[in-house]
Amino acid sequence: MMLRSLALATAIVFALPAAAQKVPELPVGDFFKDPEFTSASLSPDGSYLAISVPQGDRTVLAVLKTADMSLQSKFDYGANKHIDSVRWVSDERFAMFVSEKVGRFDFRVGQADMFFANVDGTRRIDVPNGNVFSIVDTLRDDDRNILVQRSIDNAFLYRLDTMTGRVDTVATAPLDFGSFVVDHDARVRYAFGRDEDNTQSTYRRVGDKWELVHQQAMGEGSSRRPWGMDSENERVIMSVSDSGEPARVVMVGADGESETLLARNGNVEPMGAVTSSDGKHLLAVRFMDGLPGHKWVAPEHPETRLLAGLEQAFPNHAVTFASMSEGGRHVLLLAYSDIDPGSYYLFDRETGQARFLLSRMSWIKPEQMSEMRPITVKARDGVELHGYLTVPRGSDGKNLPLILNPHGGPHGPRDMWGFNPEVQFLANRGYAVLQINFRGSGGYGDAFESKGFRNWGTTMIDDMTDAVQWTVDQGIADANRICTYGASYGGYAALQSVVREPQRYRCTIGYVGVFSIPLMFQDGDIPETESGRAYLRRVHPQSLAEQRAQSPAYNIERIQVPVMLVHGERDVRVPMSHFRLLRDRLVAAGRPPEKIVLEAKEGHGFFDFQNQVDLYTAMEAFLDKHIGSPTAASGSAN
Repeated sequence: MMLRSLALATAIVFALPAAAQKVPELPVGDFFKDPEFTSASLSPDGSYLAISVPQGDRTVLAVLKTADMSLQSKFDYGANKHIDSVRWVSDERFAMFVSEKVGRFDFRVGQADMFFANVDGTRRIDVPNGNVFSIVDTLRDDDRNILVQRSIDNAFLYRLDTMTGRVDTVATAPLDFGSFVVDHDARVRYAFGRDEDNTQSTYRRVGDKWELVHQQAMGEGSSRRPWGMDSENERVIMSVSDSGEPARVVMVGADGESETLLARNGNVEPMGAVTSSDGKHLLAVRFMDGLPGHKWVAPEHPETRLLAGLEQAFPNHAVTFASMSEGGRHVLLLAYSDIDPGSYYLFDRETGQARFLLSRMSWIKPEQMSEMRPITVKARDGVELHGYLTVPRGSDGKNLPLILNPHGGPHGPRDMWGFNPEVQFLANRGYAVLQINFRGSGGYGDAFESKGFRNWGTTMIDDMTDAVQWTVDQGIADANRICTYGASYGGYAALQSVVREPQRYRCTIGYVGVFSIPLMFQDGDIPETESGRAYLRRVHPQSLAEQRAQSPAYNIERIQVPVMLVHGERDVRVPMSHFRLLRDRLVAAGRPPEKIVLEAKEGHGFFDFQNQVDLYTAMEAFLDKHIGSPTAASGSAN
């Protein structure tokens, strides 16, 4: 791997070319090759780097020596197994979390298994029942033991021996699925989580008992979630929402009542925290209000000044501080943007040098990618919607063919600023891409998210329609050349959009899409658990008639445009029953799907590189036929 050093005093400048510069049509595969890594973590002393490396149907882990990037060990747990993250126990030993995923768009199936190993690959252990544990505290002064929690059926806190896997109970909490907060002396202070009916609760430890601090039903009203204790172990840092608005981060006094505001954003929820190298001080809170950024909580802390300076050294980029060594000498940072997949750098405070380590997708040239611009749109009822518009680089930004690309989920996820291979591929082919965070999306507070409950096929779709109309009114989109494309819930929305607005679009593409709400209660992995069934009851209409009214498969007569369907036959999140029902009803109505792409060995989104190339090549041909030119669009309208 190539290494190079950059002085902090010298700004790292990523020059952007003129917007009118012509961009070549790039190979499909350039956008969908696996990135060289997905995450990285620095050992406490800064000597080693653990990197997750995707390889088709699995994600392996490589441990490198930071001095020369030489490989120390490699870990591979087989097909559909993904090493998602690492937590360091000591300078030489770490925990790996290995989860199962059977499709590119799938959520992890269950909780991750826990494994431990030394950096040289020795002393590996598989923790018995490790899939029920997650780490609460690595106990900085203890190189062997850590605190873990179990969050299935009951919430337990254990001390775990990382050499043997032995666990000893420390505490329990009155939750079905819960997490613990301990202070800097490893004493239990708070527990929070949910029960099987998805009721959310927060408890405070008082002596040897739990005291209820807050409780709410899913998506309703206020919330109080503890993040951690202050440096003196007296006050607790919490994210707090009074009535479903985006949460603010506060310091709550020892009396449990007085609050000091630390950070807030009126539009979006906090995304995470940056803490000091000793773990005792909150330095910043991350937000993504259009563009990502930090709100500095402790501006005078020397590590805050360091991190703020590093952030300024990467203009036009977001900077994530992935790891900091104990003592704060080494900082591992990821710099990325909408047109740059990102690179890792290691900054040494003693030398003042930031050294390039590795790039996610070194073959991508930022000057050939298209900018992702934050937008704000007013829905027809006045609700403010936020999202992103990507306009092809080199175009004049006027009267373009447009792809409405709703995100999956839909509750919890949201579209965010950053490099998106699908969006960049479509933009490279001349299409503007619209991503709108319709109500029901995560990240904008519980009140905004809950507005989508029972409205998957109505209000949420209307938000997308209003955003499309905005692009037309702005002169960006050609009203006669608009198609919809999405995956999972996005696949549902792509079909439901043409149901709700049969004259608006010229074609639609549903990728591993939900096409029948009633089927969600009968098939797939969601209804297999009580919490999954509670979720379905909460977010969907109660009556079968209304469920069908919001299902594309039961509204075939309104689908008047060419349809492309894509599915993996091993999909357990959205099984093939959804695809078959929609296909069969379209065939019976005399309007069969124009294009079908099925892969026998794929799940909820395609992993195989060639399958992806074939899929997006077919998608390109489908879109070009129907909206690639004004002539094609007028010819395909029904």
